[in-house]
Amino acid sequence: MVVALKAAGGAISLLVGAVLLRLTVTGTYRRYVRVKMGPWLAIAGVVVVVLGVVALIRAIRHERVSDAHGHEPGGDRVGWLLLAPIAALLLVAPPTLGSYGVERAATVDIRAGAPVFAPLPAKGPPVPMSLLEFGQRAFEHEGASFNGTSVRLTGFVAGRDGDGFRLARYQIACCAADAVPVVVRVVGIQSGIPSRDGWVTVTGRFEGASGDIPVLAASTVSPITPPEEPFE
Repeated sequence: MVVALKAAGGAISLLVGAVLLRLTVTGTYRRYVRVKMGPWLAIAGVVVVVLGVVALIRAIRHERVSDAHGHEPGGDRVGWLLLAPIAALLLVAPPTLGSYGVERAATVDIRAGAPVFAPLPAKGPPVPMSLLEFGQRAFEHEGASFNGTSVRLTGFVAGRDGDGFRLARYQIACCAADAVPVVVRVVGIQSGIPSRDGWVTVTGRFEGASGDIPVLAASTVSPITPPEEPFE
């Protein structure tokens, strides 16, 4: 039984390391953690694979010694069932967080601890900014720091909201497990509402707030491919 458990443990470690390497090589890890953590995941994957191989080799040697002495290796085969969900991750990776989580999670309190922003330049091209900064500016002195300037926001469509839609993006400290959405209501849509969970870049101007959600009056809404870094 001991030999079987050691072999199962080695196989599990090997598969976990393989999953980490697959997520890193394919870039899928960006759905779950910050992009800058990619090299560390790759190193962790290599280390775990090596540990798994070493554990398997030792288990096989131990089993051969037991056989040579006429011992019945035996073992609990149920432990090997633990390999099934890990092996499944090699074939199918969970999708990134989307609108489903926005509807069921608490949003970032964009009013809390907002810094004092300098006014944006009155003239010039649209200013790119995060949804979090947009929300903080919106509730600081009723959006005075926008100074009437056009801004550019990027996020995914979290669903229809009246005659507009909700634009969202997740804030994370470490990984998707601590993700919290930031939401902006987009109004003034000239064309149809973009598809749910589709990524868009919206250009427009600040137009007050709808309850706890800041509002952007859109001038353009452009569909884009999902960015490499989906989190803010």
